[in-house]
Amino acid sequence: MDIELGLVPKGRKLEIWKAFLAEAGLEADLSVERTVLVWDEGELIATGSRQGNLLKCIAVDPFRQGEGLTATLLTQLRQDAFAAGHRHLFLYTKPKNQFMFSSLFFYPVAQTNDVLLMEDKSDGIRSFLASMEAPPCDGIVGAAVMNCNPFTLGHRYLIETAAKECDRLYVFVLSEDKSRFSAADRLELVRQGTADLPNVTVLTTGPYLISSATFPTYFLKDREQAQTVQCLLDIEIFTKYFVPKFGITRRYVGTEPLSAMTDQYNKALMEHLPQKGIDLRLIPRLEVDGAPISATTVRSLLRTGQPDKLRQLVPPTTFDYLTKEDLL
Repeated sequence: MDIELGLVPKGRKLEIWKAFLAEAGLEADLSVERTVLVWDEGELIATGSRQGNLLKCIAVDPFRQGEGLTATLLTQLRQDAFAAGHRHLFLYTKPKNQFMFSSLFFYPVAQTNDVLLMEDKSDGIRSFLASMEAPPCDGIVGAAVMNCNPFTLGHRYLIETAAKECDRLYVFVLSEDKSRFSAADRLELVRQGTADLPNVTVLTTGPYLISSATFPTYFLKDREQAQTVQCLLDIEIFTKYFVPKFGITRRYVGTEPLSAMTDQYNKALMEHLPQKGIDLRLIPRLEVDGAPISATTVRSLLRTGQPDKLRQLVPPTTFDYLTKEDLL
């Protein structure tokens, strides 16, 4: 038995890898960083891949199951991830595979009918939330989940509007570093831009609230289904862990006239969150000169160098940051 660990295979091996995954009902994800291939006399019998701290595309020949090949794959991927500096690993799989991965020291976080999210720390999400302060609040507690890439006056308007309706508002900024601006910078910009709102607490999502950049569609053939499943898993994590921790009873989102995907996501939240006892409030998007403010527009103006127009779309704290970073 030969074990290969490297980049995405090429040439004939790439075609074999794609076909092997297809037989397992998976789609080859060419964006993965590292891939393990297990061969036996020239025949591919198992494979698994890693993208950052996320393990994916794990498949074993059904005629070779029971031989410990999944354990072999995870050992290789864990060692590779550790060497790359990742100390906390996640994987998405089908719920029917929970026992198999649990026996290999992965622990369930949340699941839907279609997807199970697991992590390699038995108390990962609870330890993460335990590190955050959540002062008792007898009144209305709201929440908003944002990317803020970067923080705009539109984000500020939604937060300020929601804060007026709540005794305490938690703003969770996505932690994933897949955006134009780093997670640390986005978090700091939101904190600076809302520092004058005494009932607003800005926190990070950690790796738990889902973003479209990492959610795996490789075992969901229907892309529209994948979007719905992503939202349902997000709702499950939010209501199972974040809601009881912070006492949240409301969630706020902004209207989305520009992105069909985000609009679909909002509609799913509107349908399913109330079933979990959470009141969803939709805040109309703030406009300037008849156009909705968006982070996409801000990034476009940065590329074309239009500081005067930028001033109309971002708070002074964001504009100062852009100036300091020589981005204008």
